[in-house]
Amino acid sequence: MKEITWEEFAQVELRVGTVIKAEEFPEAKKPAYKLMVDFGKEVGIKKSSAQITEHYSLEQLIGKQVIGVINFPEKQIGPFMSQCLITGFYDDKGQVILAVPDQTIENGKKLG
Repeated sequence: MKEITWEEFAQVELRVGTVIKAEEFPEAKKPAYKLMVDFGKEVGIKKSSAQITEHYSLEQLIGKQVIGVINFPEKQIGPFMSQCLITGFYDDKGQVILAVPDQTIENGKKLG
């Protein structure tokens, strides 16, 4: 494991946002959804592709708060441009379980 400094970690913009739209992403190589996440007034709405189909239905995602990295460069995923990385942890089967706040918090708040 590579050790990083606090200054390096502080450069990562981890923000809380709310999923406002979720849809199937049939063009993805691995099963995924296309998400639109509201990160608040300062950041706005960002799109992301998320490989979370095993543990979440589209209906479960709407209104769910998530934690995203918002300062990565955009990434082309098939015909879709992903603007942020939604965070999660791999379970024993390699499927993603979302990292989420355990209480509701204002969209856009930064992890500190």
